[in-house]
Amino acid sequence: MNTFWLKIAGVAVIIVVVVVLIGVFSSSTPPPAPQLPSEPPAKTIYEQWERDDKRLRAEPEPIVPPQTSPSAQPRQPQFKKLSMEDEIEARRLWEWVVNQRKMGRLPIMGYGQMVKTCRQIIQRWPKSKYAFLAKRALADLPERYHTMYNITKEEMDVSNFYK
Repeated sequence: MNTFWLKIAGVAVIIVVVVVLIGVFSSSTPPPAPQLPSEPPAKTIYEQWERDDKRLRAEPEPIVPPQTSPSAQPRQPQFKKLSMEDEIEARRLWEWVVNQRKMGRLPIMGYGQMVKTCRQIIQRWPKSKYAFLAKRALADLPERYHTMYNITKEEMDVSNFYK
């Protein structure tokens, strides 16, 4: 009688092994291709946040025109001066954008609030330094989020700040 149950258990184990093997060999997804990073990947989320802070808070850089003439000077971005109240509000919203960028890197979180706030900054203060930073922040997002949040080229274009 003991051998009867051993035979049943052996048959059940064989059936489970066969089902697992069929599942493994029938999957047709190829392994992901290795990607070459442009810079070494950050080891922790804190390093990623630090890089984001440096990149997002960096001062606007001048554009150097092509060397067609020897007197060509770099063009500095031109910003509209805001009133004190607008400056405070724009800075507050900009800090919100930077923090939302950090939160968007966490699992399950997204960049929706960041994109919404960037659009609000661009709409309220279109020629300000904060609009420039908001456009640069939108352009900094990975390409898949551009399509997910319908970010247009105009929302990322900073060329109108250079005169």
